[in-house]
Parts: sequence; structure tokens; C-alpha cells
Amino acid sequence: MTQAPDGQPVFLQLGPPPEEPGQFQVDGAPQSYSADVQARLEVDAKEIIARYPNERSALLPLLHLVQAEDSYLTPAGLTFCADQLGLTGAEVSAVASFYTMYRREPTGEYLVGVCTNTLCAVMGGDAIFEALKDHLGVGHDETTADRAITLQHIECNAACDFAPVVMVNWEFFDNQTPESARELVDSLRSGTPQAPTRGAPLCAFRETSRILAGQPDQRRDEGQGGAGAATLAGLRVAQENDMQAPPGPEGRP
Repeated sequence: MTQAPDGQPVFLQLGPPPEEPGQFQVDGAPQSYSADVQARLEVDAKEIIARYPNERSALLPLLHLVQAEDSYLTPAGLTFCADQLGLTGAEVSAVASFYTMYRREPTGEYLVGVCTNTLCAVMGGDAIFEALKDHLGVGHDETTADRAITLQHIECNAACDFAPVVMVNWEFFDNQTPESARELVDSLRSGTPQAPTRGAPLCAFRETSRILAGQPDQRRDEGQGGAGAATLAGLRVAQENDMQAPPGPEGRP
């Protein structure tokens, strides 16, 4: 309702609100869990919640837990999290919709993300993404017919030293090219996945979600390594030319 210049009320009939893309409603998504699934998840949830002095702090790992169950966040998963923590559905959805690591649609066994942020894009990330779209026959956030791979472009993952970077289930594959990226996804689909450049061996997306929920990770982590050559180049030049930072206030370094 608003007012006309003469002070009389004017009623405006508005149309339905536009549908927000990517809501947590997908055809066939479970609305609730069966008794056995509910009981199994409650055991894990109880262990997760016990780690936090404030129960609602466990919401993020619980969202990963239910994502591991369904490969994405479903009405059943959101309701489960709300019930475990005494939150409303709106509170859970508000958190879940904020973070991009929580999926809104079914996800393949491997989530392949191509960084197309500034540096990776300049170094070839856009070309890699286009090559994979053509090679896999899918677009952004789409899954191959065999449910093996979901392809998406992603924001910076703090690996600019090794651009362009492709991530598979959040493990790093550095210094990629269109050719190497095609070989990578072919290895995933063939069941003989390549080893990440660094970090832990690959596991399926649902298992990755369970690990992010705080469940035990039996993989051997090779570590993330140090800074890459691009960052160290500046340090090397400074050392070769005896370059020093200017003194701070009162002569302090």
C-alpha cells in the first residue's frame, strides 16, 4: 500500500515474487529420511555436536554430513540439521545458501572445479573451462550422464603460484592446460584417477563431504608444500640485489 498526493491510500496488486534460482528443492529430493538413515546420521551428529561448547556452532559440519548422504543439500538434510540443533529451517537455509561448498543439486562422484578468477583466467583457466565443457558435453554446474563428473568454475582457491589450477573434490591439480585437464577428467571417468599435485589422494565427493564434517580421514596427506616459483622469484631477485626493506619508525626494521 502507498498514498496518492491527496492522501488517499492506493493499493497495488503485485505479482508473485520471482523464483530464486538454486533453491533447495529438486525433483525427487528426499523430504525426510527413513528411520534407519535417521538413526545412523543421529549417531554421527551427536559426536559432531559434542565437540562444540555452543551446539549451533556445529551447523557447518552437520551440513557437510547430510551432503555426504545425498551428494547435495536436500529438504531432508536441512530439516535434520535444524532438528538436531533446535534451529528453524530459515536459519539453516540462510547459512547453507551463503557458502558455495554446499551443493544445491545432485553432484557427481567427482566435483571438478576450474578456477576462472583473474590470474588463473589470464594464465589459461578460461580456455581450460571451455575445453572441458566441450570434452564432457556439459555446462557450468552440470553433471555428466554417467554421474561421474560435475563441472563448475570456481573462485580463487589461494593457489595463484600454480595457476591455472583445477580442483577435484577440493584437491589441487596445478599448472594445468586444456590437454592435461582433458586427460585428468578421462582418468576420473575410467576409474583410475590421477594423483593430485599435492595433498591427499582423491576420494569420492560424498566421502570428501564426510571428511569435511569431521569424520576420520585415513588418507596419507603429502602436505601442501611451500610457496611456488612465481612468489619466490621476487624473493630471489631481492636477495641477488641485496635489496632490503626500508627501516621502520625510529629505525626499527
